[in-house]
Amino acid sequence: MSYLLGAYLPGDSLLHRAPAGAKLLGLLVFSTLLVVLHGLVATGVLFGIAVVVTLIARLPMRQVGRAARGVLLIALVLSALQGYAHGWPRAVEAGVDLLSLALGGLILTATTEVNAMLDLFTRLITPLKPIGVDPDGVALVIGLAITSIPASIALLLETRDAARARGIRHPRAYLSPFVIRVVARAHETGDALKARGLGD
Repeated sequence: MSYLLGAYLPGDSLLHRAPAGAKLLGLLVFSTLLVVLHGLVATGVLFGIAVVVTLIARLPMRQVGRAARGVLLIALVLSALQGYAHGWPRAVEAGVDLLSLALGGLILTATTEVNAMLDLFTRLITPLKPIGVDPDGVALVIGLAITSIPASIALLLETRDAARARGIRHPRAYLSPFVIRVVARAHETGDALKARGLGD
């Protein structure tokens, strides 16, 4: 899988060996700093930290770039809106902060196995069990959400490439088949869960 969002990339870096809880806490602190601290200097420092941590995790830069392309487009749009309303310093700050946050999320998912994340969420939610919250059920939903994102991206790319191979380049030529395949995948997942007695 060439997209890091929700896809674990095996490795032996310091980040790969760190506990999932520590990494999640680090992402929480980092995200809070992005919200609390303002100014181009703070923005640049935090972005630099995100880049350094990415290097420490030894993630393939080509894959990081591919995963960040969609976020970059959103960052450009956000920066344009902020620049129009508040000036270019605010525009740069908003765009770079979004990229820094995206890098933080990519680092977490790329260096943490899904099972480790699910175990962490289960432990965090267990105290809510007395009020009717099912920790295993919530963890299952989170796990399905995490794994469905890269799977859906893969289906989109496969459908697009198939349409282009037939000489069709208009988006409508592959969006409809893509939606049909995603719905079919969802039904298959639901049937598999039911077969295992996990309910509707």
